[in-house]
Formats: sequence, C-alpha cells, structure tokens
Amino acid sequence: MSSKVQSKGPQAKDQQASAPESLPPPKANAEAIDFLSSLTQEELQMLFFSETLAMVSSTGEPQGELTIEVQKGKHEDDTGTISPCPLVHAFSRGFMDQMLCGNSLLGYLSWNLDIMEQHSREFIKFHILPMERKMSLLKQEDQLAMTRTIKEGEDVRNEVTFFPWHSTAGFISEAANLLLLRVMAWRKMVPTNARFLALDTDGKLCYSTYRALGFQVIQVDHQESEVFIVEQTVHSDECVPMSCQFYLLPDGHLAKRVQVGSPGCCVITKMPILREEDEIEPPPVFEKKPLAWEDDMELYSRFLERKEQLRLSHASYLQQHPDAEALVSDFMLFLLLRRPADVVTFAAEFFGSFAARRRPTPSLRSSDPPSPFRWPDTECS
Repeated sequence: MSSKVQSKGPQAKDQQASAPESLPPPKANAEAIDFLSSLTQEELQMLFFSETLAMVSSTGEPQGELTIEVQKGKHEDDTGTISPCPLVHAFSRGFMDQMLCGNSLLGYLSWNLDIMEQHSREFIKFHILPMERKMSLLKQEDQLAMTRTIKEGEDVRNEVTFFPWHSTAGFISEAANLLLLRVMAWRKMVPTNARFLALDTDGKLCYSTYRALGFQVIQVDHQESEVFIVEQTVHSDECVPMSCQFYLLPDGHLAKRVQVGSPGCCVITKMPILREEDEIEPPPVFEKKPLAWEDDMELYSRFLERKEQLRLSHASYLQQHPDAEALVSDFMLFLLLRRPADVVTFAAEFFGSFAARRRPTPSLRSSDPPSPFRWPDTECS
C-alpha cells in the first residue's frame, strides 16, 4: 500500500506519507470470501428496489430522510468495456443539533460485490467550522485507488492511496454493505466467524464483522412483521470500534437503523409490499395410458370407413395406371433373378433408366458401364 498526503490552507503544511506500518495488512478470512463467492446474479437481482426511511431524534422528532436505491446499471472500466452491474445510490439530508448535514453515495459493484467505482460525500454545516469529506474508490487494473478530500473551514487536505488488488479480497465498501445486508436478510443468516475488510474513518483497511442478534416483531403503520437484526462492527486499529444495528424485513427492506452511541436513528413509516421468493411448480406429469381404440365403437367405425376409402382409392388408381403394376412386377422379377447385395443401389439403377432427363443411350457402349449410383471401388464386373 502506498499513499500521498497534501494539505492546503493558512495553517497547513506539506506532509509526507508516514513510514510503513510494522503490522501486516489485514486479510479477510476464508469464511468471508466463500460467502461472497456464493452470491449469484439471480439472487442479487431479486434485491433491486428503493426504500426511504425517516431520520428521527431520540424524542421521535423528524430530522430528515434517508433513501437507498439498488438497481441494475452499467459500468465502463478503464479499457472501455461496458458491463451490467449492481448500482447502489443512497443519500440523506437532515439536521443534527439544528445543524444541516447530509451524505450521498454512488457505487458500482460486481456480482460478487467487488468494488469497481464508488463516490461518497459527507458534510456538516457547523456554525464555526463547516466540515466536508469526499472519497472516491476506483479499480485500476491490479490496484484500488482511493482519493480522499477533507475540508475543515478553509483547510483542505487531499490523500491518494493505492491498495494492491489482491489485498482487497473480501473488502466490503459502503455500497456493498447495503446490498450485503439485504442478502443476509433474504437468507436469514450471517456467515459464521466471517471476517471481512472495510475502511475506517481514517481511510485505512481494517476488519469488519457481522453478528446476528436474532429476530424481533415490530409494528409499522398498524402492521406487524418479523425483522432480522444484524449488527455490523468496524474494528479500527487506531479508532474506537463503530457498531451499527440493522433491522431487516424478510425481503431485505431496512426497517430500522441504529448507530450504537448515536441519539438518533432511521425508521420506516410505511410498511412496504414484501416480496416473496417465486416458487416454481414442477410441470404436470401425465401418465401415458394405452388407447384401446378397438373397444371404442365410434373409433372402430371410423377406422373401417377410412380403410375402405383407401382400398377403393388404391384400386381405382391402379385401374387407371396399369403400367404401374407392370413396372413393379418387372422390378420384383428382375430383383429375384439377380439377387443383389445392395438392393437400394440396384433399385436406383433399375428405375433410373426410366428418368425423363436421362441421356440417350449411345449405339456403342461397354457391356458393363460405370454406374452413377456406385462408388468406383464397388463397381462389379
């Protein structure tokens, strides 16, 4: 991992990247990577929907709104290749202690929730020193580039960090986290002992874990529903661990979000239409029953009528074309006399002489001419 830090402002000084840390970089374990590998495109597409939650204070007063939307998008990589992918868009705007605040998130993911591109922005309009943070993540060939901009008043600090792509296996970005929670709600389970990767508030890789807190029945808009509670904890090496609890409906809708230690929370005010898994019924199997048509008087009568019609039709045709019966009789007589091994070729040669487009027979010809119906090596003398 390499990084570069640059600061601007009246009291800012240029800083060089700190010396490499002695601790090895964190790595996601096999349980986390296996869980991400088990995701399928069909499963994720069932979790594409939008939802809106109300931001309320500890006293229940409305403070703003949080909107999360997951849909199918298209992403163009650095080679110009455009591919379909999950697109996550989330934004919120409200007040915190009577100060305007908000954040936005736009992320492009792979079907295994690998980050391809993400842009996020967070701001708090403090009366004395407004604060704004921006971060961009972009996959570039064999590395992940992170650009962070932190603005506090007039001071601006820019950071650019590159992570080797192999070191980001099991990394869960903010956008991926929103979709991963829906998967856990849909499956009603959290991978046991899974240890993912995430970014802490300082933009450093650290461990991220999920823990199932059980089920609970909540009431929303005079309707009761069971929710699956999942707690996510980001274990920073230098900061205090941050935990957030998510109350998820069976189809992945977020019913409530509580950040541990925060006085406010986000809740839904109207029960959404829950989506259930489509049950594909097996095709009906019809047993094959024997048709005893001879026992059916109507079918047997039709059979006799049709049989008599065909007999009369065939007899009439032969009476009108006596040469047909004579031709077939000649062929059968000639066949029994010659007794060829290849009856099909013999018949082709016999009836070929009656073809209308056949070339006229020359006056002088070989007694054993080559046959157009035989291969050269099968000609017999």
